[in-house]
Amino acid sequence: MNRQADYSTNGKTGGKLAVLLPGLGAVGTTFIAGAIAARRGLGAPIGSLTQLGRMPVSADAPDAMPPRIKDVVGLAELDDLVFGGWDIFEDNCYEAACNAGVLTRDFLAPLQEELEAIRPMKAVFDPAFVRNITGPNVKKYKTKMDAAEALVADIERFMAQNGCARAVGVWCGSTEVFVDVEPVHASLKAFEAGLRGNDDAISPTMIYAYAHIKAGVPFINSAPNRALNTPALVEMAEQYGVPFAGHDLKTGQTLMKTILAPGIASRQLGVSGWYSTNILGNRDGLVLDDPGSFKTKEESKLSVLDSIFRPDQNPQLYGDMHHKVRIDYYPPRGDAKEGWDNIDIFGWMGYPMQIKVNFLCRDSILAAPLVLDLALLADLAQRKGQSGNQTWLSYYFKSPQADPGEGVVHALMAQERMLFTQLRILADADVSVDHPWDPAILPNTDSRELRSDR
Repeated sequence: MNRQADYSTNGKTGGKLAVLLPGLGAVGTTFIAGAIAARRGLGAPIGSLTQLGRMPVSADAPDAMPPRIKDVVGLAELDDLVFGGWDIFEDNCYEAACNAGVLTRDFLAPLQEELEAIRPMKAVFDPAFVRNITGPNVKKYKTKMDAAEALVADIERFMAQNGCARAVGVWCGSTEVFVDVEPVHASLKAFEAGLRGNDDAISPTMIYAYAHIKAGVPFINSAPNRALNTPALVEMAEQYGVPFAGHDLKTGQTLMKTILAPGIASRQLGVSGWYSTNILGNRDGLVLDDPGSFKTKEESKLSVLDSIFRPDQNPQLYGDMHHKVRIDYYPPRGDAKEGWDNIDIFGWMGYPMQIKVNFLCRDSILAAPLVLDLALLADLAQRKGQSGNQTWLSYYFKSPQADPGEGVVHALMAQERMLFTQLRILADADVSVDHPWDPAILPNTDSRELRSDR
């Protein structure tokens, strides 16, 4: 029979937390509306590990009910969150949520007054990086350094006006065109010179990341855009003692890949091809209809399978695998994305078989709880004195950012073990030691799985 032990939570996290989103479109408004509904008891935060997840069961008490994660680590409460952000459109959060069409107007109706009070700050926007949309609510500036300093002022003003002790930034904007690492990204000194000189290789996402770090605020990159995966901004985050993580939220098709592929690999089945295609019709789909933005997304999606299958180590099974990804903008779908996967596998004596997956998902519904988790966990990392790249948050990303010289972990269960191992380290010292959960580093942390070369 299960029992629920009494575990006190350290709710004193230091006051209100500003959650600032560059991008108040479908994902951003779905997250904000859902978080407000959850704290009012009007909906459940399904999909959120920080709200519903529990610590691993201890082998010494297999029938016990382990505590929720939020009772073991001192996470900010939903009531402490204050929402804000930037967008190129002037719509308030209620109008933007209605336009996005993810949540119904009936669901939004009781939240209308609170959502209408959330109005976007003027955004930093460059049409060279996002080509298929434009809007009027943008900052005017002479240099990109001016833009960064304006964002720092926005952050500080928002926190002061709303009585926030801390802040965290989560990028929820569009996918930008692909950017290679250029000399301007090599060091913080070069990057700041590039900001002052309006270097073409510095994107808006990089400017937002720079501004958040300059303000001492953790930054999460939820898109595949190049930002903190540059030596300059990594150097800056470590210098300022600010945690960050990215990039590209793992929601639909890639989530399925990171669940299915490890199972195929564990049974030593071969894969000759994996074809993935998506149709979606929201603003994200429109942006990705541009070849430059699609290349950025494609790079993120294609990075997944190699680190799981390791074709260099298993050439007989995966050495000739063909991996293809397509995304097609199809307006009738709206936010209801449909993903098809055709997986050509082979087994005993090389005989061929197929797996077909048709995932009818809603990107913003899957992404919203991840935005909440990442905001709370990044804030936790900051309060616990962590800084730089938080690889333990790889669980949430399609293309997790690795530390220099280390491999990327893509297999979902391996990422989950990394996450829980770090949560154990960050657990509050004043929580009772008599837990019905595993207080040691989790078992089965196979180093080959946790540190695979790409």
